[in-house]
Amino acid sequence: MAKPKVLISDALSPAAVQIFKDRGVEVDFQPNLGKDKDKLAEIIGNYDGLAIRSATKATAKIIDKATRLKVIGRAGIGVDNVEIPAATAKGIIVMNTPFGNSITTAEHAITLMLALAREIPQADASTQAGKWEKNRFMGVEITGKTLGVIGCGNIGTIAADRALGLRMKVVAFDPFLSPERAKDIGVEKVELDELLKRADFITLHTPLTEKTRNIIDAAAIAKMKKGVRIINCARGGLVDEQALLDALNSKHVAGAAFDVFVEEPATKNVLFGHPNVICTPHLGASTTEAQENVALQVAEQMSDYLLTGAISNAVNFPSITAEEAPKLKPFIELAEKLGSFAGQLTESGILKTEITYEGHVAEMKIKAITSAVLSGLLRPMLGEVNVVSAPVVAKERGMVVDEIVRAAQSDYESLITVTVTTERQERSVSGTVYHDGKPRLVDIKGIRVDAEFGKSMIYVTNEDKPGFIGSFASLLGDAKINIATFHLGRVKQGGDAIALVEIDGPVPADVLAKVQKLPQVKQAKALVF
Repeated sequence: MAKPKVLISDALSPAAVQIFKDRGVEVDFQPNLGKDKDKLAEIIGNYDGLAIRSATKATAKIIDKATRLKVIGRAGIGVDNVEIPAATAKGIIVMNTPFGNSITTAEHAITLMLALAREIPQADASTQAGKWEKNRFMGVEITGKTLGVIGCGNIGTIAADRALGLRMKVVAFDPFLSPERAKDIGVEKVELDELLKRADFITLHTPLTEKTRNIIDAAAIAKMKKGVRIINCARGGLVDEQALLDALNSKHVAGAAFDVFVEEPATKNVLFGHPNVICTPHLGASTTEAQENVALQVAEQMSDYLLTGAISNAVNFPSITAEEAPKLKPFIELAEKLGSFAGQLTESGILKTEITYEGHVAEMKIKAITSAVLSGLLRPMLGEVNVVSAPVVAKERGMVVDEIVRAAQSDYESLITVTVTTERQERSVSGTVYHDGKPRLVDIKGIRVDAEFGKSMIYVTNEDKPGFIGSFASLLGDAKINIATFHLGRVKQGGDAIALVEIDGPVPADVLAKVQKLPQVKQAKALVF
């Protein structure tokens, strides 16, 4: 049997090349090839695997020429240089190494915090300019101070651990962090407003999603204590840069240290030049060890897949055989949408997720379907979650995941029910796949519905009273919003009811706010699938 053959088209550690060879994989190491798209397209058809960093662009054109390619391995977390839909369509697994940079990024955040506390860059520049301004630079101690960690996943947990070692108090906001997990890692779990009120330093370690964009805005800054210092080594866009500048000028915020910016490369930025701001050019992963780690990890992962079929950190597909894929595909789509439905409605920490499989679907490989549920559930808040990494992310946050398999007990040939238990409530949603292959919502919180998942929807829970439907529809009509489908359900006359409306285009924030103010409405959410 011929050895699998891997092309390395970017600069990768020699140790990674050796791992491939030691594992029995043939390697073609051409570290400058990634810059030559035409040459890469010409030879890519000779390889089973492609190992890259950021210089190689795995475009649809190149993927189309990759007649025998089975896996693309990205040494690092970002896969924006890979056209994932094109790779998925050809059955090519795309892997990354999401945890190889974690320690380095956390250490950079702590380094910036210490530099911010003692004004190190400013003092260095002054001293090297021949000044001796000993009385100008009056810093603050960090011992005994409170660090607020927004996003307590892998990197946030490491940053918290380092802060505890520096004798700081640590409070954390993360809707997916369970109280038990928080206790295990030595942090106090709090709501965002509580963190903003108590923290002396705030560090962000969350992905950029629609829920986290500008999570630190003018309103959030107003809730912070005077003299707070803010560190961002996660993603540009988590902080409203203009609002932060205004707070720095008013001295409400004592200082800020940023490694990431809304626009990168950041050759100009409103924060540049401010005396109380430290900036670095996205150096979070820039250490020798981190670069070595991601190279070694991608070599191990690709070797495992090519030699044994094992999949680690794939961003586009779970571990499913060719025979299972056609049967599972519609149920994976259903599961991800059910999870997304529940995730977009969840605003507090998830303690437990229970997934019940009834009928024909219970005989399938439910682990892959469960991964799809968790992926949909976690993505609204965490962004870079996929069907493979979702179970690991859920476990890291102390989330209990239960799978229940039953013989047919419903009116449907197959039924999946997702029940999410948070610190505040329990919510269930059920769905099925009809013979047309399209996923359907059939039950929300015990209320029967029959609805397809639209791209943009409004979900409303309300009191079943006359006039609501007319007011709701009129409000949308006045806003020139076209209704594609309108689904209603209720527990009983005069009791709790729901409305699920598919509309053409995204839901404007001002319109949603008006819906929320209708007298019968208990909750209104904009959903995107």
